[in-house]
Amino acid sequence: MGYMEIIIGGIFVNNILLAQFLGNCPFLGTSKKMETAVGMAMAVVFVLVLAGVITWLIYAFFLVPYKLVYMRTIAFILVIASLVQFVEMFLKKSIPALYAGLGIFLPLITTNCAVFGACILNVDKELNFMKTLVQSTAYAVGFGLALILFAGVRERIILARVPKPLQDTSIGLVVAGILSLTFYAFKGMI
Repeated sequence: MGYMEIIIGGIFVNNILLAQFLGNCPFLGTSKKMETAVGMAMAVVFVLVLAGVITWLIYAFFLVPYKLVYMRTIAFILVIASLVQFVEMFLKKSIPALYAGLGIFLPLITTNCAVFGACILNVDKELNFMKTLVQSTAYAVGFGLALILFAGVRERIILARVPKPLQDTSIGLVVAGILSLTFYAFKGMI
């Protein structure tokens, strides 16, 4: 599999959020405002890329050689939690408004199954280091793209007259489903 296939596949065809349905909690929770969505997208990009690379290194150079593969879940979660803690401290110190805007969803990146799922997919596909880096970046960019697109649509929906039963989360889920179908259509291209 070439690098272009990995990039296109990770962003559009196998989008971690809209085609594999991983990471829906922060997707729905932080997509009401564009600023919050962009901040969450940047945080997820940082965590997912670093987590993908670090977990691959731990898996390849520690867990496999010492026959500790059964410990990968714990090892991967520890890496992800540490990275999220770093992002949380950085945002709290540097960008307090974004930190406040993300609220509870920032620590939820730790349990974000999109980040964990990408790490597991990287080692299960037996990718080399460079392909893992590219795959992790593509997944992160795809997550960010979906989040920002969804936030833009949700900001426009607020201005529209939506029937009372479909307001807020209900219309958000309908739009997410339509957006998901759009990304799912890319599966036929590769």
